[in-house]
Amino acid sequence: MAKKAKSANFFNKIIVLALAVISLALITVATTQKQTNYDIRTGATYNPKIDPDDFTTNITNKYFTLPVGKKMVYEGDTEEGRERIEITIPGDKKKIMGVETLLYRDKAWLDSNGDGKWSKKEMIEDTRDYLAQNKKTGDVWYFGEEVNNYEDGELIDHDGSWLAGDDRYPGALPGIWVKQNPKVGEVYLQEFYKGKAEDTVKVLSTHATVKTSLGKFKDCLRTKDFTPLEPDALENKYYCPNAVIKNIGSTVLIKDLANDEQLELSKLTVGKTDDDKDDEDDDKDNDRDGDEEEDD
Repeated sequence: MAKKAKSANFFNKIIVLALAVISLALITVATTQKQTNYDIRTGATYNPKIDPDDFTTNITNKYFTLPVGKKMVYEGDTEEGRERIEITIPGDKKKIMGVETLLYRDKAWLDSNGDGKWSKKEMIEDTRDYLAQNKKTGDVWYFGEEVNNYEDGELIDHDGSWLAGDDRYPGALPGIWVKQNPKVGEVYLQEFYKGKAEDTVKVLSTHATVKTSLGKFKDCLRTKDFTPLEPDALENKYYCPNAVIKNIGSTVLIKDLANDEQLELSKLTVGKTDDDKDDEDDDKDNDRDGDEEEDD
């Protein structure tokens, strides 16, 4: 019996050793293969073909229209306080991957002390997003963002930044912000910087109706926005044509499903207003340093 036991142990050791060698070989192959970007929708390699001649900064997408001079204000309550986001289209442009893109300026404040004021010390983010529209499809593409994060009025970092085709962000690729003719059920990437920015959109409806303080809007695009990097982070967004202003499409409501919070469009203007001079002065300073809804 002792002899048989010894023989069994010997063969077990051989098997274990063989498996170890195979595992090591597989690991070696995996680590020496060139890393690729994968489209989480299909598992295929994500590598959109970008021809600069296919794009324009004249963004006329029916759900997301961006004429120069457009300004949107969003407000909503969060656990930390009331949040305010101001988005402006000043007309600035930047070339990314050879594509001329339009600046989409996004500034956010958090009124943590509840005084109803939005001071410079309460600014939490100042982001420059870069967008362009495909001339053939009408889809709005997202080519990256430069982020400034603030705390108590002081710049703390640039977390969240990425620019497609920029060596500082290896592997970063553009995605589609909003489609012109979305199909219910389809899923597409908004951005791709592996492990850093992988926001993804699923189309839920193209005939949603939503009510906000600015009115009732029909035939809206309703999406579910998510990222594999933060599985609990889920949002519903409502992009509505003819929102407030005829022939101007805008995001009118953003619902944070994880935290049961929402941001609602509270003001929309096109063209310069009396507030814009103050905004421009603030920009110079910064450079120096639910509602009810239903689906029809």
